[in-house]
Amino acid sequence: MEIAKEKLNDKSSIKKTIAVMSGKGGVGKSSVTSLLSASLQAKGYRVGILDADVTGPSIPKVFGINEKRVVTTSEGVYPVETSTGVKVVSINLMLEKEDSPVIWRGPLVANAVKQFYTDVVWGELDYLLLDLPPGTGDVPLTIMQSISLDGIVVVSSPQDLVQLIVKKSVNMANMMNIPIIGVVENMSYMECPKCKERLYPFGKSKVADALEGTGVTLLGQLPIDPDFTQLSDEGRVELYPKISESFNEIIDEFISKTGGK
Repeated sequence: MEIAKEKLNDKSSIKKTIAVMSGKGGVGKSSVTSLLSASLQAKGYRVGILDADVTGPSIPKVFGINEKRVVTTSEGVYPVETSTGVKVVSINLMLEKEDSPVIWRGPLVANAVKQFYTDVVWGELDYLLLDLPPGTGDVPLTIMQSISLDGIVVVSSPQDLVQLIVKKSVNMANMMNIPIIGVVENMSYMECPKCKERLYPFGKSKVADALEGTGVTLLGQLPIDPDFTQLSDEGRVELYPKISESFNEIIDEFISKTGGK
């Protein structure tokens, strides 16, 4: 039996809804979500982020909006805007204290995410990015079944175990009949600050082997970059796309595959 798709708030209009997922935690899924949104916004698109990682939200901090709170009116919930205008909804923007734990079971988390989608006044957006919780469990499944997604970006890292989990994520998306835009490999390498030689602390990438025969393409590879870490810690992640050649290549490929202008 097919589950009915959730409907947007009457004051919301979204052209493309894209989920960002990973088969396991710790591979930088939220980092890629934040960079995608910041880059799209910088290129003139209207962007929103639905932070669906309810028990481990990190989006507000990297954008420097963790002290702000959403506004609730009779029309619905209004998201918080970042310094460049990205609209964000996250459980941390609703809690009295950002470090309060969210101790909920799966169904409660899934229902909260659906309400983030239906009750929020997103306005007119070109892209809404959903930062999914890691894994292929109950919450990502419910989201894929109940929210109309135009595509999925899978985030990976170079380790062998992660490559196996990537295939599980790809297979899950295929089973749900959701197009896979591509895979972003995070923490792929690091550059020597003096000679610019590439070093591979997790071993050389095997993502191409993992994707062979799946029909899924590699959007690009991101390095381990101290500048990104520092900007994220300072809540200024929106500055990073201006200095990252590797991510600019990824965003151009992303826009091409999602039919952006």
